[in-house]
Amino acid sequence: MKRDELVLIGRPGCHLCDDMRAVVEAVALPLGFALREVDLAHDPDLEARYAFEIPVLRLGEREVCRHRVGPEELRALLREAD
Repeated sequence: MKRDELVLIGRPGCHLCDDMRAVVEAVALPLGFALREVDLAHDPDLEARYAFEIPVLRLGEREVCRHRVGPEELRALLREAD
């Protein structure tokens, strides 16, 4: 997995996942980050770990945030991750 790949862990129909995806697309994609979405229903380990915590955003293996993130907060989190 590339370091500049953000992974959004969620599930279809999750409005919080849709909200986080929109922020990532607006903030991180223009900065050159790639986005990969993972449906936790297809991964029993992720389902057990995050069933009630979605969405979860990771940068590589590092968790960046859960539930909600705003544009300014995401910019700061991505700067801190460098």
